[in-house]
Amino acid sequence: MRQSELFTRTLREDPAGEESVNAKLLIRAGYIDKLMAGVYTLLPLGVRTYRKIESIIREEMNGIGGQEIVMPSMNPKENWQQTGRYDTLDVLFRFTSFYSKNEIVLAPTHEEVVSPLMKPFLLSYKDLPVKVFQIQNKFRDEKRAKGGVLRTREFVMKDLYSFHADETDLDNYYEIVKNTYSRIFSRVGIGHITHITYASGGSFSKYSHEFQTVAPAGEDVIYICQKCSVAINKEIYVEQNSCPECGNTELVEKNAIEVGNIFKLKTKFSEPFKLVYKDKEGAEKPVVMGCYGIGLQRLMGTIVEALHDEKGIVWPESVAPFKAHLIELPGAQGASELYEKLMAANAEVLWDDRIDVGAGAKFADSDLIGIPYRLVVSAKTNDKVEVKRRTEQESTLMDVEEVINLLVNT
Repeated sequence: MRQSELFTRTLREDPAGEESVNAKLLIRAGYIDKLMAGVYTLLPLGVRTYRKIESIIREEMNGIGGQEIVMPSMNPKENWQQTGRYDTLDVLFRFTSFYSKNEIVLAPTHEEVVSPLMKPFLLSYKDLPVKVFQIQNKFRDEKRAKGGVLRTREFVMKDLYSFHADETDLDNYYEIVKNTYSRIFSRVGIGHITHITYASGGSFSKYSHEFQTVAPAGEDVIYICQKCSVAINKEIYVEQNSCPECGNTELVEKNAIEVGNIFKLKTKFSEPFKLVYKDKEGAEKPVVMGCYGIGLQRLMGTIVEALHDEKGIVWPESVAPFKAHLIELPGAQGASELYEKLMAANAEVLWDDRIDVGAGAKFADSDLIGIPYRLVVSAKTNDKVEVKRRTEQESTLMDVEEVINLLVNT
């Protein structure tokens, strides 16, 4: 893509009213735009990164038997009354239809929809287990919608729901999802700083699990085991200041951002909707459920919070909007030819072909946008290309074919 064709612009100064690093950098670099508190538009660069995160998550959900669906955001009040959450969940957005006068809930999560949805399909033990997931908008009336895209009022979540005949089958699948989540966070570039974190399971199981990414701006506090890298959250730490996995008491306190959670719902939502199946003897039993969530914009913001430097964003290659940022300096020869060769090779390249922007501003924009490789073509490089990783200080001169190989085959 030619940068001159991008309708967005970078900003030199931090946007007014934003406190979080992710909001400042994502807005300045042209990834998002703020519409109002807790509500952001994804711009072209932001969409490219979002889609890569989405693709990784979808691929992993398909890999563990998830069947993709899309459930409505508008829910009838009655579903939420049936579980008691209409009056107890304080983040519910509610409104009354002008024409029908029906009371509507904008879904902050989808247990109240997916549980009755499955009733006609899960009639026998032979129909189980089933796993369904969606990647879809959620709405939560957050009292403090701050922290950029980490805590918003409208966002996209991947929620996976699993349905089982018994708790043993749920336990087995829960472990599969736990490992899959670890793989997702490794693939998006934050696996090395993301910890499986024990949290309270409420009244349904001893523990649930969060996935917490260490970041200075994190609003959660976790305690990381120095022996096995598992963590516990503050609530668990108060009850037992030792690692649930290995018993080690050497725990280090860190600030972190929750990027995912998994939970054994058991029969909490199947019972209110009479979601039952018939076992081998023909007896009716409640379906046992699990739920597993990841917020996509929140994950994007967490990557920025955890991996940025003083110059801007530092995207991992797997989720960067482009793999390379081609910068053409005044007097350069061959930038257009290089760009065409890279495009022909299916390399993902953003070409800064702007003629009214100086070299210093182009380099600053490149660091701010955070694309993994910077390619510079200037009068000094002759028939070669100056290549520099975003994470490194030194650059290397390469032939065009070497550049193509680097971007396409590695």
